Amino acid sequence: MQAKDKDKVKVHYILKNTGGDVLESSEGSSPVEFTIGKRKLISGFENGVIGMKSGEKKTIIVPENEAYGPRDVTKIFEFKKERAPQGFEPQIGQAIQMNTPDGKSFPVTVIGFTENGFKMDANHSLAGKDLIFDVELLEIIN
Repeated sequence: MQAKDKDKVKVHYILKNTGGDVLESSEGSSPVEFTIGKRKLISGFENGVIGMKSGEKKTIIVPENEAYGPRDVTKIFEFKKERAPQGFEPQIGQAIQMNTPDGKSFPVTVIGFTENGFKMDANHSLAGKDLIFDVELLEIIN
């Protein structure tokens, strides 16, 4: 039986960048369980599992537009020092949770300093990148 849209599946994966560096892996931990087509994972990954059989291993190359999308320069902004909590001294590369005026939380990465504040990037850290997944389909649960 091959995996198809709406099937619940269990997989192990290794995520790599195009240079071959391992960025993330489920190896050595619980497998990832998801329903194909529910969009809980990036579309390129979900679509790549379609057609696989239990026990099959496959490399899936996911272009940026089917992963986290291109980098969006409008998501780079300055956060004024005067708005920061007292003692706020972030480091470049540090991930921080910020809040919108209506209280919703979102992650940003500190990418620099300005005269009046901090340069923040709200893009996903993998935005603008093609991704490579080594996937093993362990089980089709349906």
